[in-house]
Amino acid sequence: MLLPLLWLTGCNTVVLNPSGDIAAQQAHLVMVSVYLMLLIVVPVIFLTLYFAWRYRQSNTKATYAPDWDHSTKLELVIWGVPLLLIIVLGLITWISTHLLDPYRPLQRLDEKRPIPAGVTPMTVEVVALDWKWLFIYPEQGVATVNELVTPVDRPIKFKITASSVMNAFYIPAMAGMIYAMPAMETQLNAVMNKSGTYDGFSSNYSGAGFSHMRFKYHAMPQGDFDAWVAKTKAGGGELTRTDYVQLAKPSEKDPVRRYGAVDPTLYSAIVNLCVEPGTKCMAETMHEDQRRNAAAAALKKAQHEAGKKANPGEVARVAQLGAEVCTTPADKPTISMKTDNASVSN
Repeated sequence: MLLPLLWLTGCNTVVLNPSGDIAAQQAHLVMVSVYLMLLIVVPVIFLTLYFAWRYRQSNTKATYAPDWDHSTKLELVIWGVPLLLIIVLGLITWISTHLLDPYRPLQRLDEKRPIPAGVTPMTVEVVALDWKWLFIYPEQGVATVNELVTPVDRPIKFKITASSVMNAFYIPAMAGMIYAMPAMETQLNAVMNKSGTYDGFSSNYSGAGFSHMRFKYHAMPQGDFDAWVAKTKAGGGELTRTDYVQLAKPSEKDPVRRYGAVDPTLYSAIVNLCVEPGTKCMAETMHEDQRRNAAAAALKKAQHEAGKKANPGEVARVAQLGAEVCTTPADKPTISMKTDNASVSN
């Protein structure tokens, strides 16, 4: 019966043997939750087996009470203990959810060390492509494909997005999974405390090449990281928008690539869906919509004021303003509206 358990010896329990502080706190949370739930599970299983054995048909010494139907003490135990457990788990969940919020800046390097004064998080911009990972290091001015490198004992702020479909960024030894979605940015604040090479991958199905969407994560001392950056700058080409358009095309099992320079506006263009020439950025479109809404609000107010005055000339002027606001940019590139209380131009 124990033979099937040998298969478990090949399992990697990386989640319960983390190398980063956030993952360590998550592992501790998992174990605490399991221990608390075992307070219910173990007694229930034990009593189930015990009652089945004690009240077996052949045991004539067991007390037989067919009319028994209530016990206040038993009811208190059956309902009270699970209720207390749920309350405790709820408190732990509420506290941990806020402490381990991926958007929350780190307060410590590990359980015994706070973040030293003057240490700022290193930013890494992550882009989930079909089916590979792009990492941009804005401070260092380099980029890599299917390889992530950071120094140990330094807070890392990941800014995460995707090029096409929803994905998920996951390094089990470092922190929990964070979704990557196109046209928006998610974040993860984490730190790695041990040098080494770790596995990172996509944990959300995203198409045919999903199973090969893996990368190696190298955590190293600051000096080694600086040397790696210098080597990458010296030996890599530049990642331009044109190069990115080609890189973003679906492909599987891509080799590691390193770029010694990168367009500083590339990540913002990816998030705003305007990498290709001639494409209007989403942020620009939203800004235009905001100005148009402001103009519409000012127009509504002007119409209200004109209605109060009941001045035919004023009503005609406001009607003209309405026509201007509703004019599309193609029909009229510049729209200008002025009222007694507001001035809006577009």
